[in-house]
Amino acid sequence: MQDMHYMDRNLAAIRTRIREAKEESRERFPDRDGVTLLAAVKYADTEQLRYLTEVLGIRDVGENRVQQMLEHWEVLPDRENLRFHFIGTLQKNKVKYIIDKVAMIHSLDSLSLAQEIEKQAAKRDRTVDVLCEINCGREESKSGLMPEEAEDFCLSLGDFPHLRLRGFMTMAPKCEKNEEYRKYFQETSQLCLDIWRKKLHNIGRPVLSMGMSGSFEAAISEGADVVRIGRSLFTP
Repeated sequence: MQDMHYMDRNLAAIRTRIREAKEESRERFPDRDGVTLLAAVKYADTEQLRYLTEVLGIRDVGENRVQQMLEHWEVLPDRENLRFHFIGTLQKNKVKYIIDKVAMIHSLDSLSLAQEIEKQAAKRDRTVDVLCEINCGREESKSGLMPEEAEDFCLSLGDFPHLRLRGFMTMAPKCEKNEEYRKYFQETSQLCLDIWRKKLHNIGRPVLSMGMSGSFEAAISEGADVVRIGRSLFTP
């Protein structure tokens, strides 16, 4: 049996940093309700995940791989009270396996994927919350829409009645300094707000999923509503 108490300390420290970053940016984002800590569990083992959810009370779980998500689904006894978010690259042929389990898909980046999500959601008569993934650093090695493609893509999602567009997700390039991250998050945040104000104001306030272990404070300072944290949670 592993000693998991380091996760108590990690979680407490992360929550303090989230709270302080949110407080520092309160004047810029007064209508932000809160910042959701999404546990990115790609490298967590089952024992760590169960401790995180059953003992520490984390309810939002971010999954990168379909097979791993299905394995976690089977071993977590309280899964009906958890919110599974899919945050990795999603292949079309895997959509059917998770469509009835996810609270939100963060990585929508193509019409073909939107069509498959619509098809599988319609079969189950449910509406799925989605975020458009933006490639803010324009990196060839990463998935996501180019910023200039985002507006037309968002508008096209109105053709899919079983998809509910909630906002944007992005992953910044690796940076050396906190301030360098802010540039990418600021551009994504502004792009999202511009599109919502001009075209999509009738579907509520957008959600921004931005920032990971090395960048979540910079993301919160630029308007993030969801931060995806793995390494800082699970490293002793």
